[in-house]
Amino acid sequence: MGRRVNVIGVGMVPFQKPGKSEEYHVMAAAAAKTALKDAGVDYNEIEQAYAGYVYGDSTCGQRAIYEVGLTGIPVFNVNNNCSTGSSALMLAKQAVEGGLVECALVVGFEQMERGALASKYTDRTNPLEQHVNVMGDQQGFSSAPFAAQMFGGAGREYRFKYGMAKETFAQVSVKARQHAAKNPYALFRNTLTVEEVMESPEVFDPLTRYQCCPPTCGAAAAVLASDDFVKKHGISNPVYIAAQAMRTDFNTSFEESMIKMVGYDMAAEAAKAVYEEAGLGPDDVDVVELHDCFTANEVLTYEALGLCGEGEAEKFILDGQNTYGGKFVTNPSGGLLSKGHPLGATGLAQCTELVWHLRGQAEDRQVEGAKVALQHNLGLGGAAVVTMYRKD
Repeated sequence: MGRRVNVIGVGMVPFQKPGKSEEYHVMAAAAAKTALKDAGVDYNEIEQAYAGYVYGDSTCGQRAIYEVGLTGIPVFNVNNNCSTGSSALMLAKQAVEGGLVECALVVGFEQMERGALASKYTDRTNPLEQHVNVMGDQQGFSSAPFAAQMFGGAGREYRFKYGMAKETFAQVSVKARQHAAKNPYALFRNTLTVEEVMESPEVFDPLTRYQCCPPTCGAAAAVLASDDFVKKHGISNPVYIAAQAMRTDFNTSFEESMIKMVGYDMAAEAAKAVYEEAGLGPDDVDVVELHDCFTANEVLTYEALGLCGEGEAEKFILDGQNTYGGKFVTNPSGGLLSKGHPLGATGLAQCTELVWHLRGQAEDRQVEGAKVALQHNLGLGGAAVVTMYRKD
């Protein structure tokens, strides 16, 4: 354990559909400037910057950061699939924690194209080759988007194993839209009923269209600093990172299970490490932002994070334990399903949302009295990053 790392500034821009947003560097600079203003810190005090994105040329991070300032500091470009934002956050956290810098800026952004995610390079080995092989062995292939086949297949495996109704998966989308209705940064703010979710076109059993996150453009940012920096600038009682862990694939990811292939064990082991480091357990958590790229993954992640027991996700959902008035408020932002999923920005948007709740700044969606927040950000290929935030 090194020095304590504080999140002293956060910011994001409202997410938009592809073709409706500003360019990546404009969005990223706006989010970064908002985070700096929130922190009360001048860019000249930033010693390193970390920029996360998935789709873009190799130094998009520099192009984005240069809109904020030209001070010659190191700018690191990070790509870790859908967990890119949290991976960049983790690198900046390690730099502050290890005493390399006193203050760092992290920004995540994505200017996405319309349609489902697809590989950009067809002349070389796909990094998801082993994952695709598991899917081929377990269920074969269909014409549905690959990500939907993967997570839908995991949802179907769970449904067959525990007898969960398709309508319960749909209820996750209903909850997401109810939360997003109060979030001005969310892409989809209109509410849905279970019937509307179920009647939307089927993508891959048990997933329908409204149970799949949309391609989205957006940006979010955070400013991290040491206790010495916080004291010097007169910042009182900031939110801090109590624990953080990343896990990549284990042997079990490539055994005979779609659930394990889409990252269950990575998430479970990262969460276990975070609870051990923080000295807290899931029962101590007040608010959660987890990676709900599909409703099926939210269901699986409840159990991976220990929010409920194995096979208990359906009861957890039907009892309302995943929303306001229940045990945990999960994805008060609306999550990826409703807020949107600009890949490089997602982890930092989750961070921003949780910091707002711990500060009491989440407005109509505020989780009252929140002191402990948990974040889960998943990328296939693979990496799961789990982060716990606290405010004393």
